[in-house]
Amino acid sequence: MTDEREQDVRAAVDGELRLLDPQVRACEERVLELLDPEFTEIGASGRHWDRNSILAATGDGTVSDDAPVHVAEMSGVVLAPGVVHLTYATEHAGRRARRSSLWRLTESGWRLYFHQGTPVG
Repeated sequence: MTDEREQDVRAAVDGELRLLDPQVRACEERVLELLDPEFTEIGASGRHWDRNSILAATGDGTVSDDAPVHVAEMSGVVLAPGVVHLTYATEHAGRRARRSSLWRLTESGWRLYFHQGTPVG
């Protein structure tokens, strides 16, 4: 992988990990910096989310006391210039999921465009 591609993947990984941080999720401004205006998600619950519904659920200024999200097997690949696909696994409060995210480079930096979580039995 070229240095530029490695930097792109690192930028997407950094953004993904920030979004998993309860301190970041509690701050609407910080979440907005990371979510693309066209963001959509299919959650591990099967629920469909968009940018506004994510903000309503997370950006209320309250920091969650939940157990931390454990991340494993994080890897990324550049699909096209300015588009990175990440895959990884999480475990949170006894629930495990496989996750897939698409990040795209915008004039404002790297933004999460699409995310999907699939529960693991």
